[in-house]
Amino acid sequence: MKQPLLIIIVFLFCFSSYSQQDNNYFSLEADYFYGNIYQHNQDISRLITGHPTGLILGFNKKSFGFKEWERQYNSPDWGFSFIYQDMKEPILGENYALYGHFNFYFIKRHLMLTVGTGLAYNTNPYNSENNFEGNAYGSSILSSTFFRFNYIKNNIWKGVGFHAGIMFVHYSNGNYKAPNTSTNTIALNAGLSYQLDYQDLPEYNTNRDGLDYSERIKYNFVFRSGLNESDVIGLGKHPFYTISAFAGKRLNYKSTLQVGTDVFISYFLKDYIQYRSIVYPEDNLTGDEDYKRVGVFIGHELRFHKLAIVTQMGYYVYWPYEYETRFYHRIGVKRYFYQDKIFAAVTIKSHYAQAEAFEFGIGIRL
Repeated sequence: MKQPLLIIIVFLFCFSSYSQQDNNYFSLEADYFYGNIYQHNQDISRLITGHPTGLILGFNKKSFGFKEWERQYNSPDWGFSFIYQDMKEPILGENYALYGHFNFYFIKRHLMLTVGTGLAYNTNPYNSENNFEGNAYGSSILSSTFFRFNYIKNNIWKGVGFHAGIMFVHYSNGNYKAPNTSTNTIALNAGLSYQLDYQDLPEYNTNRDGLDYSERIKYNFVFRSGLNESDVIGLGKHPFYTISAFAGKRLNYKSTLQVGTDVFISYFLKDYIQYRSIVYPEDNLTGDEDYKRVGVFIGHELRFHKLAIVTQMGYYVYWPYEYETRFYHRIGVKRYFYQDKIFAAVTIKSHYAQAEAFEFGIGIRL
């Protein structure tokens, strides 16, 4: 990325003539960042050789409390972000990522928390011939999540504002293809924003409807699936199936509590057990050990109208083969349909910092 200033100018020019209609208000952002790769795993220590730099471009749809969900969250923005990151290590290459994001505001809208999730493209993933040291990324396509916490000052001069703060960026392929050590970047960022139609912005509406959004206990059934593989390079991808049942109690507009159980049928683990039984006879494995697991979990949903952010913490009560740890967690996004009775979800299941699988699920809520 040799000409970041040119990219910023082109980005601002492309959207500067966007017309505002039907109570739609938009803003643009451009940031530069500089930071460090956090050593969360000893296996990537040799790859941390420089200070990553990059560029963030953001397109935001502003909200002013016209809808109830906007008032519940202090009129956040939602939009899209693009991140370019030079990892400052040739083995790691460069990342180009596209996200959907929310901006949440605090303390008279002078502090802003951005949460974004999306997909990234890496220019130099692991290759047994040309990049056998690149164990951070096993594939070119990665999932990515970023958090940014900024002090902001909008509309300092003719719609132009300034912001600065700290950010975190995570890249991983969710064990879709080994290796998958992943990377986490912690960086300082600073940039400019531009508010379109800055002279004609409405007042924020903070009057909530006062309705009771609590509900009786609902029973949920979910089927999740996908492909993944173990950390052993070359064993190949295998399908997995997860069947979940849980009870959920919606407390208010924002929060739903959950408790339930998962049944995991992971064929990568079956293959991995057989591999260990042959290569590591000291493990005293027969190769026929049960690869299925059963867990119990507690969880929480943070609702945004038809969308929800899901977080769950689980513990394997049936764990015949000791793979990773007995504790697992799940985080992801959920979308409700048909009077909130049907939902689809995309989640990632992990053991602490080690991702096991990207899960694509569909469920029913009764």
